Amino acid sequence: MNILISNDDGVFKYGLKVLANALASMEDVNVYVFAPSQERSCAGHGLFLHEEQVVTPYSTEGFDRVEGVWACSGTPADCVKTGVSILRSKGIPIDMVCTGVNHGSNLGRDIHYSGTISAAMEGLFLGIPSIAFSLCSHEALHFEAFPHLIPQVVRAAKGNVPRDTILSVNVPDIPADQLKGVRVCPIGPRDYTDGIEFVRKEGDSEVWLYVSKATYRDDPDPEWDVTAWQEGWVTLTPVQMMHENAKMMDLVRSWGISLEK
Repeated sequence: MNILISNDDGVFKYGLKVLANALASMEDVNVYVFAPSQERSCAGHGLFLHEEQVVTPYSTEGFDRVEGVWACSGTPADCVKTGVSILRSKGIPIDMVCTGVNHGSNLGRDIHYSGTISAAMEGLFLGIPSIAFSLCSHEALHFEAFPHLIPQVVRAAKGNVPRDTILSVNVPDIPADQLKGVRVCPIGPRDYTDGIEFVRKEGDSEVWLYVSKATYRDDPDPEWDVTAWQEGWVTLTPVQMMHENAKMMDLVRSWGISLEK
């Protein structure tokens, strides 16, 4: 099985090596790394469609048994699209895309901002089963659960996930012996206190910085991913590619909107 991996934190991040090495430890798995040459967190599903993609061989130090590591100038989604295309042109078909291990959570509405999730979604757009892995803290201290967890998830998911769905795995950043276990969870609400802060003047321009803090509901559903994570559970969530609201289809039809005058 040929697995392409990427992230949004950058090719130099430790979590990427954790993911690569966990996958490379599996029998009959070949790992290819295409990751951003710089930090691309919260890049969403952006693509640099009108820019050249610069792909540069990167040091394999710290990576065990990988087939190669390349730094890509684009977004996380660009890395997957470009990497899959380059490898296919060399006669190497990709059987799965895995992204992460992200330094930070991808819970609640984070999935709409996340480059890690979007890179996995790009794999799905290319017809490739995809999984995203995240460690729920930007400090990212406790990776010790992943070498055991990642191969389990990959083996279980292979051939068993619908073509419109990725898996998102979030691990609390606590010692592995304090984790309560694994729970399959729906996405819960994770809100932010949005704001923007003035930094300085530059001639006629003003420089502003986006600042925010995650907030949580006072009466959380215990089934939500954000609740389970706070209680020390590893969360596993199937995330669909399409997001139309099926419950509203008949209501919108009832409005009778047409082009007739």
